[in-house]
Formats: sequence, C-alpha cells, structure tokens
Amino acid sequence: QIEKDIFSPEYLIERPLLRALLHSKKRPIVLLIDEIDRADEEFEAFLLEILSDFQITIPELGPIMAERKPLVVLTSNRTREIHDALKRRCLYLWVDYPSFEKELEIVLTKVPGITKRLGEQICRFMGQARKVDFYKRPGVAETLDWAQALIALHKEELDSDSVKETIGCILKYQEDIKQIKEDGFDRLVGTAQLSPEVE
Repeated sequence: QIEKDIFSPEYLIERPLLRALLHSKKRPIVLLIDEIDRADEEFEAFLLEILSDFQITIPELGPIMAERKPLVVLTSNRTREIHDALKRRCLYLWVDYPSFEKELEIVLTKVPGITKRLGEQICRFMGQARKVDFYKRPGVAETLDWAQALIALHKEELDSDSVKETIGCILKYQEDIKQIKEDGFDRLVGTAQLSPEVE
C-alpha cells in the first residue's frame, strides 16, 4: 500500500518536459530545448519518445500523453553531431549571424548609454572578425558582452589598446586570441573605424 501511495501522481515532480505535456490541454505550449548538442546521448534518446508520440513513459505510472501537442523548438551550436533519428523528427532552420544593421539595432537597444558611433564600430569589427576562421566565431551574445565592457571602461571609440584589453569578451579560446594577434588588431580596428560611406 505504501509503495502504491508513493508511486502516485501527487508524488511526481514535474520537470519541464513532463510539465509541457501535462499542461498542454489548458493552452498551447512552446517547449524550448536550448543547445541540445550539449546534452548527453541518453537525453537525446529520451527525447525521441516525446517527439515521436508526445508522451513520457514512467514505469510505475505508465505513459503520460499530451492532450495537445506542444510546439517543440530545439537549438544547437553544432559542438557535436545530433543523432539522425532526432534530426528526422525535426524541421531544420539555419539562423545566420545578423546583418550589420540588425546587430547595431540590437546593441543600441540592449546596451544603455552606448553611442551610435561606438556601436557601429563594434558591429563593424565583429562582422570582420567573423570572417576569420576561428575555432569559435563570436556571436551576438559576445557582441553585447563586449559593448558593455567597453562602456564600463568609459571607451568612446575603438582603438587597438581597448581591443587588446577586452579581447577575452569576444574570443574564448587561446588559439583564437593568438590568431587575431598574428593577423593584427590594427587592420580590424582600422576597418571598424571607417564610416559607412568609406566602406
């Protein structure tokens, strides 16, 4: 009897996957599974049941099914390959880096106190940096981190010294930092300082 009481729904802890299935009957649910490539393969295998049948099987309780299928969004940074069985259950969309104009809009919106001039220089620098074959190219998150660091250091425009001081905001691997030093900060900074008309 004790075992029967313990293995009952009231003792079940609802984690996000189960919650998405249980609460789908009340309203449409969006389930975001971010950076699936960082999860282990066992979790990937566990996801197959959810994406195939929209259910979770709990041995003591049996299958728990969604009354209304949630919309599931998976993201991946491609740090490892995703299993083909999981890919077959998904529609694929590649999200590229934003355009200069879009990234500038993001920076001006998300970084209080930044000038348009510094924002333009940062976004122009990042656009050029992404053309380099780094182990890990910097994304928009790194752009925002870098912009906030430059504001905290009271920088009003980019120069080689400020880039050297803050390069750890945008590059996270020593090999990439070494490569950008070999390529030369001055060239990238010079390009970043150009006005849009000169580009």
